[in-house]
Amino acid sequence: MRVRLDYGRTGLEVALPESNVVKCFGYRPAPALENLSQVISHRLTEPTGSPPLEDLVRGRSSACVVICDITRPVPNAILLPPILQTLQQGGIRRDRILILVATGLHRPNLGEELVEMLGPEITAQYHIENHHGQNREEHIFLGHSPRGVPIWIDRRYMEADLKITTGLIEPHFMAGFSGGRKLICPGLAHLDTIRVWHGPSFLEHPKARTGCLNGNPVHEENTWIGRRAGCDFIVNVALDEKRRIMEVVAGDMEAAFLEGVQKVRPMVEDTVPEPVDIVVTTAAGYPLDTTFYQSIKGMVAAEPIVKPGGTVILAASLSEGIGSPEFQRLFQEHASLDEFMEKILAPESDYFVMDQWQLEQMAKVRRKARIKVVSDGLPPEVLERLFVEPAQTVETAVAECLAEYGPNATIAVIPKGPYMIAHCQTAVS
Repeated sequence: MRVRLDYGRTGLEVALPESNVVKCFGYRPAPALENLSQVISHRLTEPTGSPPLEDLVRGRSSACVVICDITRPVPNAILLPPILQTLQQGGIRRDRILILVATGLHRPNLGEELVEMLGPEITAQYHIENHHGQNREEHIFLGHSPRGVPIWIDRRYMEADLKITTGLIEPHFMAGFSGGRKLICPGLAHLDTIRVWHGPSFLEHPKARTGCLNGNPVHEENTWIGRRAGCDFIVNVALDEKRRIMEVVAGDMEAAFLEGVQKVRPMVEDTVPEPVDIVVTTAAGYPLDTTFYQSIKGMVAAEPIVKPGGTVILAASLSEGIGSPEFQRLFQEHASLDEFMEKILAPESDYFVMDQWQLEQMAKVRRKARIKVVSDGLPPEVLERLFVEPAQTVETAVAECLAEYGPNATIAVIPKGPYMIAHCQTAVS
């Protein structure tokens, strides 16, 4: 059978032995929205858990509109115009509206990337700035969260009269789902905040996983931080398998987000009867699969359904390489993932390297299964240094696994990787 995987900008078609494939995960059908401007405007005037946006604008002299960075395919050119129009009609001058890119600790988005993210008209007409997560002076300290996270949030956001966040609701491998509160933490948070919130005391919790909100300390804590920072209004979208808008939610940061999650979950969640020997997965294509760092999300998406001792085969373009210099340093400093985990989990350990949380997530997968990576972005000798096995093609990787596990080995395919929530029916929810 032929399956098209999300890979880079073009996709990757692969041939798999049909008799071995027990499941190919895909979005459940949902109609894409039509008359999008009208739908968005309606959500702004009849939001969830909040007064209409036009009511919130009255008496405000400035606004900060927060957007996702390049790693999230949010259709800002469609989403933002009704929001910006409402702000200006309510009396906030265009030169008092800041569009702030919630980079978290990712690199800034500049030049042509901004045009790609926002469209030429918004890029030319509005003031756009990036969050800089390692610059303490650009943040305000708001005290500590219930679990002791020091809260440092972008000063430009905190000083705005009206705080609006936009975003994309999709599965997230630590926080359950993206969107809502995540635009504030980690999107606008300083490194000192993120290093604790993404620390082992949070990530090693069994409920800090994809699709899980109840009891998830990562979700609970950044929701609290978002409330502490303040958020007047959110506008979030959900996308279908062709990245068309299938849902828009707006209003209160928590109520609208949870409404969106309820609509997204049944579209992206599915099961296999029992764990499989081989999982073929991706990092959801561009823009998420441009780095090895982000592509770890695709590995984690496969972990719940792979057998102990099985293999995860990841196809990712890795067109921008490994990731940040700090992330690359982790592979240089540790001979194995076990050595790395021993270091960060040691009692009273003060070891810390930015982005270590991503390697911690990868270690969870490697404790259970091998990982083979297919990519034209990094050569085999580099991939070998990243605690994975390089493979020339998905087909050769599958053939190697069948040779090891036997001709009746079972395969599951997740063409959209981390955008799906894959479970086993035998697992306890």
